[in-house]
Amino acid sequence: MRHRSLARRPLNYHCQENERDNYPDTGGLHNEWDKLIRYLDDGRLEIDNNSAENAIRPFVLGRKNWLFSDSVKGVQASANLYSLIETAKANGLEPHAYLRHLFTELPKAQTVDAIETLLPGNLGKDQIRIS
Repeated sequence: MRHRSLARRPLNYHCQENERDNYPDTGGLHNEWDKLIRYLDDGRLEIDNNSAENAIRPFVLGRKNWLFSDSVKGVQASANLYSLIETAKANGLEPHAYLRHLFTELPKAQTVDAIETLLPGNLGKDQIRIS
């Protein structure tokens, strides 16, 4: 675990004593180094959050549209719909097919469990039935 021993040293540690003033102050970054390199411990972790930022982009665009909604309930309905669509996309479902399936099957659901089975994370592409 060589990186852990280096993590406790300032970033400019290997510079000559007289060169250290030429580098900007790291602001205590060396104290946070273990958190910064956490993604190296698990290959599933991303080094950045670009996918999350791309996923919320439609909400940012929608926010401008919500300024023109007539009521709070209208804004909430729009936000719920955006949430369903983006969650469907995140789970690999085609949003239009998912919504058609949802609006067809939702009236038939009688229990909370039946409703939860219709959430995008609980459905696979092969489970969506379009009449």
